[in-house]
Amino acid sequence: METATGSIVVFWLINILYAAIIVFVGRIVVKWLVKMSRKLMVRANLDPILINFFSTIANAILLLFVLIAALDQLGVDTTSMIAVLGAAGLAVGLALKDSLQNFAAGVMLILFRPFKIGDFVEAGGTAGVIESITIFNTIMKTGDNREVIVPNGLIYDDTITNYSAKDTRRIDMVFGIGYDDDLLKAKQLLTDIVTGHEKVMADPAPVIRVSELGDSSVNFDVRPWVAAADYWPVRSELIETIKLAFDENGISIPYPQMDIHFNNLDKEQDDKAA
Repeated sequence: METATGSIVVFWLINILYAAIIVFVGRIVVKWLVKMSRKLMVRANLDPILINFFSTIANAILLLFVLIAALDQLGVDTTSMIAVLGAAGLAVGLALKDSLQNFAAGVMLILFRPFKIGDFVEAGGTAGVIESITIFNTIMKTGDNREVIVPNGLIYDDTITNYSAKDTRRIDMVFGIGYDDDLLKAKQLLTDIVTGHEKVMADPAPVIRVSELGDSSVNFDVRPWVAAADYWPVRSELIETIKLAFDENGISIPYPQMDIHFNNLDKEQDDKAA
């Protein structure tokens, strides 16, 4: 009896020793594997956010395998444990469906980089400057200095307009003059003002041409090119300068209006009767 008990004790001590060795060696191996994977991701020029995230996930999963191997050495039924962990993972995945969608979108945004920090973009229903890109959210600063946190899933599922992607932008403006105004004089004024602005580019050359004979005005398309950073200041300056020049030179800028003509029906009937 004592021999059988001693054998059991020895058996368990050996298993515990093997399990401890598995945990000890497993942690060293996991640490080495994670370190090597980080080096590979750095060489692949992955974003530091992704490197840290993937390293953390890989470390947790590998340690879980080490723990399962150690428990299996102790005689624990790991098959049921794996089934329970799988069911728990499925339940958590369903509960965090939106978060997982944001995570997947965050990975795609970081990998493909449709925008970077400092870009002015319109995405996810918000227009602003990108301040940071995280795994789940993108933080933007609007023109009136509000901080807006937009879920990555909302951004990736929508159209992304990056106004900072190109060095230059074209300003599209339309100016209308009255039908009785001097068309050639107005065109010359527009040309002088636009080409004379110091921040308007000479190449590509500005486009100034009659685009439409509208209901109440003759419309000009005015399309100069500027550096992307100068878009809004130059646009405002040109609109103001052109309005003042039109006023000084007697060129009107019509607005929609309606002329109503009244007919005196009683007088017309009296004239017919006479």
